[in-house]
Amino acid sequence: MTILVFGKTGQLAQELAAHDGVTCLGRDQADLSDPAACAEAIRQAAPEAVINAAAYTAVDKAESEEALANAVNGAAPGAIAAACAEMGIPFVTVSTDYVFDGSGTAPWQPGDATAPVNAYGRSKLAGEEAVRAAGGVHAILRTSWVVSAHGNNFVKTMLRLGKERERLTIVADQIGAPTPARDIAAACLEMARQLAEDPGKSGTYHFAGAPETSWADFAREIFARAGVACEVEDIPTSAYPTPAPRPLNSRLDCAALDTVFGIPQPDWRLGLNDILKDLGELS
Repeated sequence: MTILVFGKTGQLAQELAAHDGVTCLGRDQADLSDPAACAEAIRQAAPEAVINAAAYTAVDKAESEEALANAVNGAAPGAIAAACAEMGIPFVTVSTDYVFDGSGTAPWQPGDATAPVNAYGRSKLAGEEAVRAAGGVHAILRTSWVVSAHGNNFVKTMLRLGKERERLTIVADQIGAPTPARDIAAACLEMARQLAEDPGKSGTYHFAGAPETSWADFAREIFARAGVACEVEDIPTSAYPTPAPRPLNSRLDCAALDTVFGIPQPDWRLGLNDILKDLGELS
């Protein structure tokens, strides 16, 4: 199956690029700030499926660049979805737990009411709505806390800071789950394949690692597995103010993805081992 991927340098795109039949487009070939150009790239490539692995992900910066975030995360997925619908091919796009307000403690269901608390979340929700409105065969895959051996992410930041300092203060009241980009890539490819065979599986799904944890406990696990002697002190979100508010509850109910596509939740601890191994950091 030939799959066109939007994105080339991001965590997810780099994992997708390792698979056969995948062509990744960088910003120089398809800039998501130019939605029409993205749609034209699909018509030119004529793939059997499309995956959007590119996004505006600077959560705090989006507070002052909401128009750009909306173009990349909102208008572009809509234009891509419309081109895919026109060509009759499936489209898989990745969204986020940030479309929810983070209230309560129950895992969010795919059909729960959305209410993003920051500009990034609003831009991703706009993308979801545009993809659905296009009317084609599609899957919106919401995920959380993406990590890998590539790019900038929490694992790599903790490894760097943990070696520089004896003690770190880490937020402990935001609860969710890390999700290895490698597992997200495999899920997206499998969904694209199944959607091509059964368009009736179109819809919105959740995919996150298990078990749930906090950022502080995740940091402790990173240090323990990498053999880094750094103490972690729990702090509340209120003690670490950021331009963009963060949801406290990022738990995602992933049962539907397993039921419909046969894709179970990955154990992020196994994925963390793989990441540390790739980085040469496994203790």
